[in-house]
Amino acid sequence: MPGNLAFLMSPNFRIGFRFLTAKKRAMLMSLSCTVLGVGLFIVTQATTSGFEQFFTKTILGINGAIRIEDRMQDTQRSMAAAGASNSYFAQREGMKYIEGIEEPSLLTEALRHFPNVRGISAVVSGNAQITSAFKTENSPQLLGIVLDDHIRVSDLAEQITSGTLESFQTQQRGVLMGRVLADRLQLSRGDSINVTVRGQSRRFQVSAIYETGYREVDKTHVYLHMSEARSLLRKPSGATYLQIGLHKPDQARADAARMVDVLSHKATSWQEREESWLAVFNALSISTGITVSVFTLIASLAMFNTLAMIVLEKTKDIAILRSMGYERRDITQIFLWQAGIVLAIGAVVGALLGWGVTWLVEQVPLPVTGIFKTDHFVVVREVNHYLAAVATAVVMVMVASLIPARRAARLEPGDIVRGTAQ
Repeated sequence: MPGNLAFLMSPNFRIGFRFLTAKKRAMLMSLSCTVLGVGLFIVTQATTSGFEQFFTKTILGINGAIRIEDRMQDTQRSMAAAGASNSYFAQREGMKYIEGIEEPSLLTEALRHFPNVRGISAVVSGNAQITSAFKTENSPQLLGIVLDDHIRVSDLAEQITSGTLESFQTQQRGVLMGRVLADRLQLSRGDSINVTVRGQSRRFQVSAIYETGYREVDKTHVYLHMSEARSLLRKPSGATYLQIGLHKPDQARADAARMVDVLSHKATSWQEREESWLAVFNALSISTGITVSVFTLIASLAMFNTLAMIVLEKTKDIAILRSMGYERRDITQIFLWQAGIVLAIGAVVGALLGWGVTWLVEQVPLPVTGIFKTDHFVVVREVNHYLAAVATAVVMVMVASLIPARRAARLEPGDIVRGTAQ
């Protein structure tokens, strides 16, 4: 028999299995609670993580991983470090931000030296009034972009629901408009609009309509060509901000900190921008984890009760085993093997249950709009969820099993025969 299956021939394992199967009803109760605990833990974490990752993808697809804006100008004074005549350190007295980016081309060139940078898009933005044949909206924000650059740092190409980016590319006075704003103005692809900025009005055509699922963006953001935006907003040079796409968005915080040091501009990572929403998802993940862990706690209590009853009912058997030369650690192993058998079966069946229920939940229709858009439950299957569920079950059940196992190990044959065993 292979070495990894040798434990099946262990006398302690076989005795533990016999003891456990003698209490079938109690064993099934412990097993069912373990299965439910593992399965529900996996399902809740899969759904919570799924919505969080979908939200993250939406945010990265709109605003990129990092946004660079406002040049930093700080006041510093150098002081000689005590005991070292050639050493100096800077003490920051204040900080001043100069709005916008004066030399976007120079910053872009510097950013290309960061290995994690995937793309860079300079954006010129400003408020405007947009008038259609039916209505006027005063809240839109014009965003001047170079389309090829912006596609590299966003999911704009995937968000088009009507029209094409090719139409926008070939129309000098074409615009890309969000679905919510287009509906409010009763506009379709090919319709004309008047865009007014500081009394200056120009006529544009809706080349395409996009939908990110983030209502505030779809209600306000209107993309147009950089040259038109500069002329209309009277910003012949510079940029409002640079939108950065990263190969590894999870490293945005560290990259943003390095960019601040190198570029002396404010750099904001997507984690910092969306800190409040990420905190909400984290709280939901913890709360659901705690809630479903109750099933695992019940499983551990059921296991404790099962083993405690077996100890009471098998005292004579334990006395015989001790008389045959079984040591205390052997008795402990016999009872821990019982918990291990329940855990092994419960973990496997619970993982299968979690996978199956997760698949079923994914099919459930769930229209959601606001911070993202989806028409069904969003789930993500990660090995970490299965490992965490099994680890939680192992810790709770094994800890609960230690007490009756150690109690059984303390029983002495003489005490059992005299009827004084405690």
